[in-house]
Amino acid sequence: MLSDEHFTVDGTLIEAWASRRSYEAKPDPPQRGTGARGRKLLRDTHESKTDPEARLFKRSGAAEARPSYLGHVITENRNGLVVEACVTQSAQSAEREAALTMLRKLRRHGPATLGADKAYQEERFIAALREQKITPHVAEYAPSKNWPNWLRHEEREHAGFARSQQKRKLVEQVFGWIKASAGMRRTKLRGKRRVDWMFRLAASAYNLVRMRTLLATPA
Repeated sequence: MLSDEHFTVDGTLIEAWASRRSYEAKPDPPQRGTGARGRKLLRDTHESKTDPEARLFKRSGAAEARPSYLGHVITENRNGLVVEACVTQSAQSAEREAALTMLRKLRRHGPATLGADKAYQEERFIAALREQKITPHVAEYAPSKNWPNWLRHEEREHAGFARSQQKRKLVEQVFGWIKASAGMRRTKLRGKRRVDWMFRLAASAYNLVRMRTLLATPA
């Protein structure tokens, strides 16, 4: 049922079991922040009394920042089954960092491709994929005329690029099931370790449901 050559990665926001009102200034914030050039971010100066590991985060500029974690999965492209999953604290770079961590755990027998959306269009991430002999099939965007294109011509024109972009939509079925059926739109657990455990369990349950459907379908 599995492909060991073609994969998709994506992440989704999981609301934490905490409220915005639970955030207070840290009694002893760090001297140097975790932002660019040591700039202090909100996560450096404030934390939730309810769940200190949850961070205020939003996926888009128009959305409201909410206490949350990020759930990440890698699916194979043949049937959309989950082959790796994890939860991280919310951050702008978390999706790319989690993807590389999961890919290092992935069992492969040779070169592969990885489909992803525009959030993964970043020079260092794409270079790291090439180092692992993974062809990046990452959706591109150009906010300005002079914006660099990180993909090489042969990667963009690869015969499987369009197919990867079509197949990556399967990952939305995973997130939809995990949030609606497994009840993880908003977790009722506190702390990254517990949320990660529940997310992995939900991803495993999704695979069982998906395989039941596949096995019941005549070849």
